[in-house]
Amino acid sequence: MDLLQSYTDQNDEDGSPEQVASSPEASPPRLLPAKTSAPKVDDTLLALTVANANQTLSKPIDPTQHLVAFNPTYDQLWAPIYGPSHPYAKDGIAQGMRNHKLGFVEDASIEPFVFDEQYNTFHKYGYAADPSASAGNNYIGDMEALQKNDAISVYNIPQHEQKKRKIEKKKEMSENEDVEEDLNLAEVDNPASDVWLMKNRKSPWSGKKEGLETELTEEQKKYAEEYAKKKGEEKGSEKGEVTADKSTFHGKEERDYQGRSWIAPPKDAKATNDHCYIPKRLVHTWSGHTKGVSAIRFFPKHGHLILSAGMDTKVKIWDVFNSGKCMRTYMGHSQAVRDISFCNDGSKFLTAGYDKKIKYWDTETGQVISTFSTGKIPYVVKLNPDDDKQNILLAGMSDKKIVQWDMNTGQITQEYDQHLGAVNTITFVDNNRRFVTSSDDKSLRVWEFGIPVVIKYISEPHMHSMPSISVHPNTNWLAAQSLDNQILIYSTRERFQLNKKKRFAGHIVAGYACQVNFSPDGRFVMSGDGEGKCWFWDWKSCKVFRTLKCHEGVCIGCEWHPLEQSKVATCGWDGLIKYCAGIDLGSLVPGRFGGLNFASCKEGKSSHSQDKPTELSYGQITSKSPLHAMVESLSLGHFSEFVKKSYPSAVGC
Repeated sequence: MDLLQSYTDQNDEDGSPEQVASSPEASPPRLLPAKTSAPKVDDTLLALTVANANQTLSKPIDPTQHLVAFNPTYDQLWAPIYGPSHPYAKDGIAQGMRNHKLGFVEDASIEPFVFDEQYNTFHKYGYAADPSASAGNNYIGDMEALQKNDAISVYNIPQHEQKKRKIEKKKEMSENEDVEEDLNLAEVDNPASDVWLMKNRKSPWSGKKEGLETELTEEQKKYAEEYAKKKGEEKGSEKGEVTADKSTFHGKEERDYQGRSWIAPPKDAKATNDHCYIPKRLVHTWSGHTKGVSAIRFFPKHGHLILSAGMDTKVKIWDVFNSGKCMRTYMGHSQAVRDISFCNDGSKFLTAGYDKKIKYWDTETGQVISTFSTGKIPYVVKLNPDDDKQNILLAGMSDKKIVQWDMNTGQITQEYDQHLGAVNTITFVDNNRRFVTSSDDKSLRVWEFGIPVVIKYISEPHMHSMPSISVHPNTNWLAAQSLDNQILIYSTRERFQLNKKKRFAGHIVAGYACQVNFSPDGRFVMSGDGEGKCWFWDWKSCKVFRTLKCHEGVCIGCEWHPLEQSKVATCGWDGLIKYCAGIDLGSLVPGRFGGLNFASCKEGKSSHSQDKPTELSYGQITSKSPLHAMVESLSLGHFSEFVKKSYPSAVGC
């Protein structure tokens, strides 16, 4: 009722504001706008509970925005763009929506078969199905061609077209049969004939009856015949028909009057001195290989024979102590021989050739005991040095693997596959429990024998490939021939560290796998080089001791004689094997090849088969002379007793 009393009509002419009765209970006039006391609530999550709330509460997303701070729904992401259009743009599309220079390209899922069909049909006939049509058979392109071809595609060939193609194919096959009946068999097998070219060439028109534009010249025919002959030889060598395993003995007899074999070492051959001396001059040259010699090996422990591997596919063994002639030639490889290796007693040896074969030979008889191959080129072959494991063969292959065979069974028992390049060397260390391998990947890897896991990996950015490694006689150090013209020394202990205090340099071996080796007493390091020289360094001081010019080409291999301390053999790409020595007093005995022959000591003259006469006065050969000291120190090899008895005045006895 109070509210009714305070109600007045503004249109009432009789009433006025002053006449409005005011009650003390009436509300005071409002001077400020009304405010709600309810707290502000975020209604973003209202869409999760209220149905259809997202239609009114959805927030528009900026097309140019790359980061969204909330989890939008599918409808929000793919909602149409709101806002003013772009009247000055050609297509009226917002800049943020462009994903192509011509506008916006929508993603579509089309089967590859359907796409290829329409694509090829359009390029062949000029029409294709409209991809934007939601339903119906709408086409785009040449409508006249569409009606003419009855809307066929490249994958939907009509019946009359299929019959036409079958007739053409049968006609072509009949023509080929007629041509083959008229061909001469001799012309078909002859690559120089036109018939062979028409029948065997790799082209879309192979076997078709057509003529050549120009005839082959005589030079081209000759080249084709030589090429066919070469291919036939290679195919025959792969089948093992061309090269047969055989050997030829060049000595007088294979056994002496006592029944001893020609490979038996002399009984009086022994090392008489612990110190080695640097050779000074050439004493003998072996020549028998028609091409370069890739490796040489002395007979184990005695060195009375030397084995050589040639690039002429032959392996030869030479006499060292007596005649100096070739004793036997082993022929079984069809390509150059890469590496050779004796067993512990020298009765057998291994050869590795570029014909991808490894052969195990009997040294005495020249027979091949077994042959191994993986289809890859073997670069190095080694037998386990333990006497009870001489049947274990390790080979470093060109396919980055070290393959282990059991020669008793002929089976591969292990593969060491960690290198990233062809394997060049295999060297046993630590009492033959481990072995070190080098590779073209410029790294050294240490393995436990029989376990294909690398226990030590040595690789530095400054390292180069090391194609030759040799063990010091004390078995504590490894000498590695690095292709940056230096020899590096590594420890064979647990850590296999580089010995930075020992570095041997001065020679040029970049690009050549020149062999590095030690003297039997470990006092000297030697190596060949690319200029045909043999270098000698002192082990302690690392200084160059002497260089010998041995070959005209590359000096690829060098071996120190195991018994005669001043004798060194080298081989090179000139096809020669050189034998160098110091003061070869052991050669004083008449009949010893390549040595000194004292015709008369009373006259004080000596002559050498390869050197000029040298004057030796009686006063110089005394008990205090250097010659006497050399005789006493070297003991003249296994001829010392004979020389002392035959020439007592020469040694001051």
